[in-house]
Amino acid sequence: MTTVESPAPLLPNSPSDSLPAPLPDPRALLKDLQTRFDVFRHFSPLAIGIDKQVQAQLPTVEKKALRLAMRSHTISTRYLKEMQTGTTRLNLDGTPAGEVTDENRRHAAELLKERFKKQNEQRRAAQAASKAAEAAAREEELRAAKLNQLAEKFGRKGR
Repeated sequence: MTTVESPAPLLPNSPSDSLPAPLPDPRALLKDLQTRFDVFRHFSPLAIGIDKQVQAQLPTVEKKALRLAMRSHTISTRYLKEMQTGTTRLNLDGTPAGEVTDENRRHAAELLKERFKKQNEQRRAAQAASKAAEAAAREEELRAAKLNQLAEKFGRKGR
């Protein structure tokens, strides 16, 4: 009779023990920042170095996760639109922290223009592909109908 052996325990020096802890989801972190701070919720132009203010208020947040969340926030269309029209950068508490420069506004406008241009190109390409697929489907239907007509016409003569 055989006995079922339990799997061997992980060795303390196994590769799985040395794996870093998984990085917190930057999207979840951004949602948390938006619930905690009005400047994130309203997509206000952020103060230069606001990541240091966030780290001071939330010391347990990993820098890499914060950097990814901030990147996601600052390249969002809504934030870029606010940068394009905004005049004042804000700290976490909403106090003024400098001005949005003309260069900042131009950069935001350029990014938005490129983004909208790319979206329009993608939309046009998708519409062209859809039209081509519809034309191919119609052509295939016509071909099938002609084949059926020929099959009916010549299929009965031989009998």
